[in-house]
Amino acid sequence: MAKSDIEIAREAVLLPIEEIGAKLDIPAEALVRYGTDKAKISFDHIESLKSKPDGKLILVTAITPTPAGEGKTTTTVGLGDGLNRIGKQAVICLREPSLGPSFGMKGGAAGGGYAQVVPMEDINLHFTGDFHAIGAANNLLAAMIDNHIYWSNELALDSRRVTWRRGLDMNDRSLRQITTSLGGVANGFPAEAGFDITVASEVMAIFCLATDLKDLERRLGNIVVGQTRAREMVRAAELKAAGAMTVLLKDALAPNLVQTLENNPAFVHGGPFANIAHGCNSALATTTALKLGDYVVTEAGFGADLGAEKFFDIKCRKTGLKPSAAVIVATVRALKMHGGVERKDLGQENAKAVAEGLVNLKRHVDNVRSFGVPPVVAINRFDGDTAAELKAVEDGCKAAGVPVVLCSHWANGGAGTEDLARKVVELVEGGTADFKPLYPDEASLWDKTETIAKTIYGAAGIAADARVRGQYAQYQEAGFGHFPICMAKTQYSFSTDPTLKGAPEGHEVAVRELRVSAGAEFLVAVCGDVMTMPGLPRVPAAESIRLNDAGEVEGLF
Repeated sequence: MAKSDIEIAREAVLLPIEEIGAKLDIPAEALVRYGTDKAKISFDHIESLKSKPDGKLILVTAITPTPAGEGKTTTTVGLGDGLNRIGKQAVICLREPSLGPSFGMKGGAAGGGYAQVVPMEDINLHFTGDFHAIGAANNLLAAMIDNHIYWSNELALDSRRVTWRRGLDMNDRSLRQITTSLGGVANGFPAEAGFDITVASEVMAIFCLATDLKDLERRLGNIVVGQTRAREMVRAAELKAAGAMTVLLKDALAPNLVQTLENNPAFVHGGPFANIAHGCNSALATTTALKLGDYVVTEAGFGADLGAEKFFDIKCRKTGLKPSAAVIVATVRALKMHGGVERKDLGQENAKAVAEGLVNLKRHVDNVRSFGVPPVVAINRFDGDTAAELKAVEDGCKAAGVPVVLCSHWANGGAGTEDLARKVVELVEGGTADFKPLYPDEASLWDKTETIAKTIYGAAGIAADARVRGQYAQYQEAGFGHFPICMAKTQYSFSTDPTLKGAPEGHEVAVRELRVSAGAEFLVAVCGDVMTMPGLPRVPAAESIRLNDAGEVEGLF
């Protein structure tokens, strides 16, 4: 019987974090240790790196996710290990896992099998406390809003138009919509409110785009918390909240350094959801890693239509990052689902369905190329994949003119991605990358949204009612027109209908709300039914998580 991820992680021989730092020429005194195997990098050391040249940036993305699984994080870790095995100085950059999925249905996000970042339990549970700090900063602002209204309301903030929500890093559907300040005059003015999961909050998005503490405070101050009766926007800076919020986040903003099972360096920092926010690890971690390694391998959430598009159009646009290549992860099982096979039938050979499901992969390949980034397809191999099914993938990729590499990193670690690593190096050294965002800053907000829908999703166009069109006009006139668009939609389809697999065309993308994230400096176009506070499944993973007699965590996956 195969060992579980947590069993494999527990058997790992971890090096002291100082030895991992030394591989990147980080002196011990520049590490703020969290135990023996985790540390943050000091801001002074980060500042000292600014004159160093950047390494090459590799994005790992994937086809549209299915219940069959793709293994994007596992591939990111495996590729980083594979690059180090072939003699390259490679650093991995990942997002931090949220407690919501860890205790819910999706599980943790530290990789899997023999391609993991460790210590797995710590990374998936609390880690260095970053998410708690982000939640505290988020809720401090909420408390200061209510306090301002209670005492004087000098800003004339309309309590009916407060848009700021509280945050909690847990799946809890009962908190989506609540009523606050019940119980009498001493408790304030009753109002409707609600909670988002911490990773969906604007504070998380700001945290992951801030370049330093000063930039963080500036962005926090720009948060729009609501409006007056005259429809004038009220910002966090006017409530004098940004300074205290920054204080809560001052330690969290420093990137976290850990290691892979093969003792290679990995930054795990920040973690906005990709179907709601921009789905990338912190800009500070990525830019720091680029000063320390020859190659930096990072991931973006969900399929390339969400994660890669936002990585390119938001993170790279805002930070000046220029990726040199992209890896698109696919599995035979997922391709079969996109070819119409039900989950219960995935164990049966069906090369025809694989070939039909390749339309999904091909669109992602075309989309990545539209940004001027050369792609390679990584097939994350499962034991049940047959020769005929794998040949169908190879034939399809050959027809699309994209290189494809078979990988076995889940079972073999970095040794299973050496071929992929060599292909990535070949793409990078070929120098064909010519990165450019999908749309210019000066395009209108409506045109930006429509460009994403038509070019990336294959849609005929976008639609919105008069109220939403009014929001587009309002934010355009208010000076937010140069901001990029962050699309919030289902991750399970190119459309807004999660049941439409493959590569649907000609559909309409309905925008039901446009939200301004003035601190993160993007606007969120909410399309379809997207939850900012998930619920737990009928049988949550939390039911199986416990401590054994040795005091070790069991049940995490």
